[in-house]
Formats: sequence, C-alpha cells, structure tokens
Amino acid sequence: MEIILKQDVANLGQTDDIVTVRNGYASNYLIPQGFAVLATPSAKKIHAENIKQRAHKEAKIREEALALAGKLEGITVNVVAKVSSTGKIFGSVNNIQIAEALAAKGFEVDRRNLTILGGADHVKEVGTYEAEIKLHRDVKVKIKFEVSGE
Repeated sequence: MEIILKQDVANLGQTDDIVTVRNGYASNYLIPQGFAVLATPSAKKIHAENIKQRAHKEAKIREEALALAGKLEGITVNVVAKVSSTGKIFGSVNNIQIAEALAAKGFEVDRRNLTILGGADHVKEVGTYEAEIKLHRDVKVKIKFEVSGE
C-alpha cells in the first residue's frame, strides 16, 4: 500500500515521503495514529502542490536570512555587567543578554538560536567573545560581543 507520511517515522521515512508499506501496517497503525494518509491520485496531486508552495516559502525565508546575515556580518555588540575589582562578573552573561543587546541595535534575534562559542553557555569574565546565530538551517553568522564592566 502506498502512503504519504505526515510526520517522520523511524526506520520508514521523513515527512512528505511517499513510501510503500504492508497493508496492515498502514491501515492499523500509521493512518489511525495520524502518521500518514493513503496515497490516492488526488492526494498525490495535493501533496505535489504543497511541496511546490513550501519550497517557494522556504526560498523566501532563506533570502531574508541571508540579507540579515549580511547586515550582522562584522558587527560587535557591547554587553554591560556588574564587575568586581578582580574583573569577575557578578553572575554571568548569557545568550539572553546578547539577544537584548542585538535588539537594542535593531536586530531581532531569537535567543534560542544564539550560541556562545568556546564551549561555555555563559561568560563570567570581562573580555571579547564570539557567538554564532542560526538564522536558518543553512545560514549561520558569527558575531563578536564585548563584555565590559559598569
């Protein structure tokens, strides 16, 4: 039986794949659980149209991400934190503060897509560091941020 997968199914396929499975597997498990639909000729036409529209939307989103990456390239963000006399920060600087500093400069970036490079999730000392922003699954940009004391 031919089916169109609506979700990723382990050891079978990815979303929007058209696969052939045994009749019982499809009618007793995949279709009732909502993992797949029967691949009738009309469903295949709808599936092809959905893939075409999704590809067009995906290309537009990727272009916007590339444009934002071009603007972010080479930018340096300054993050201010309270510092002790030895240069240690009270608390730490993490991706939330970096996202807020970018927002103050006019760049809206989701904090979950921002990663501090160097193996640490947060920074505890004054200095210059590097972070990576994932704007799209194919588009990543590195920015520098400087942590300074009040």
